[in-house]
Amino acid sequence: MTGVTLNQAIKRYGDVQVIHGIDLQIEDGEFCVFVGPSGCGKSTLLRMIAGLEETSDGKIAIGTRDVTRMDPSERGVAMVFQTYALYPHMSVEENMGFGLKMNGVPKGEIKEKVQKASDILKLDQYLDRKPKALSGGQRQRVAIGRAIVRGPEVFLFDEPLSNLDAELRVEMRVEIARLHKEIGATMIYVTHDQVEAMTLADKIVVLRLGNIEQVGAPLELYRDPDNKFVAGFIGSPAMNFLAGTVAEGGIEVPGLGRTVAVEANLPAAGTSVIVGIRPEHIEVQMGQGALKAELSEALGGVSYLHLDTPTGERIIVEERGDERANEGDTVDISFETRRVYVFDAKTEQRIR
Repeated sequence: MTGVTLNQAIKRYGDVQVIHGIDLQIEDGEFCVFVGPSGCGKSTLLRMIAGLEETSDGKIAIGTRDVTRMDPSERGVAMVFQTYALYPHMSVEENMGFGLKMNGVPKGEIKEKVQKASDILKLDQYLDRKPKALSGGQRQRVAIGRAIVRGPEVFLFDEPLSNLDAELRVEMRVEIARLHKEIGATMIYVTHDQVEAMTLADKIVVLRLGNIEQVGAPLELYRDPDNKFVAGFIGSPAMNFLAGTVAEGGIEVPGLGRTVAVEANLPAAGTSVIVGIRPEHIEVQMGQGALKAELSEALGGVSYLHLDTPTGERIIVEERGDERANEGDTVDISFETRRVYVFDAKTEQRIR
């Protein structure tokens, strides 16, 4: 197994540049997730690694091999797509072994490799079935099995769970995480779902508009985001943001009607900043304050309380326990100083 290196990788479509000089090192055996909103370039970047999109400039290496201009079949990668792309007239076993058959691999070797992949993915009882007789999760396992039998150096996943319902998504997340531990292969996974990114990744690459915003371990990005975009994208529900102004003793936040103390090296008084607080770091004080509860989403063990501020900004609070606010209540909130993030209002970069 080998890692993947991107050096100033660029993608242009005519005069339009969509990937802007990406530098990235994915280690051998690492599970790396590309995450970001629609149109950020994550699937394009994955397809460049696969060779399905031509790299306009820069270099892509798999292990010690420069694969920038190599044909996809020569790169030693296998890709699992959002759509299963199974042959409907073939059985599961035939689908999984078809690529090897086309490459002239002996039947005995094909059968051995398909059986090994089937054992890993628990597909033994389905090998004689056609795709129409399988559930969505089973079809996706077959698609993954087809990739496994090829014995690639790198596995590429392009939003493989987006066509599944919520329960199957959770089930397949667990399957893919188990597969990575069992095989130990380098895996690169594209998703717009930050929950998938947080639960699967060794390393997350947050992309926006063809640029890398931040790279790091899941909890590193959650606890120490470099900018407002990463802070708002990583974590569910998203971080709350309130406009503020640097003042003596902290930051004056009109939405809260008070000055908030922070643990950051603040710029000069009068500077406009943005204060960030995660929903799970806020506590509600009942029967006081000037924040009106407009909506309470009760999900059982947790509720998400939506508060309107006097300035028209919205705050979401995560509530647990038996005592919870109701819609229409007027409340106040509190939070620890160390839980407050500060961002420059112009550049949106973190002020630490």
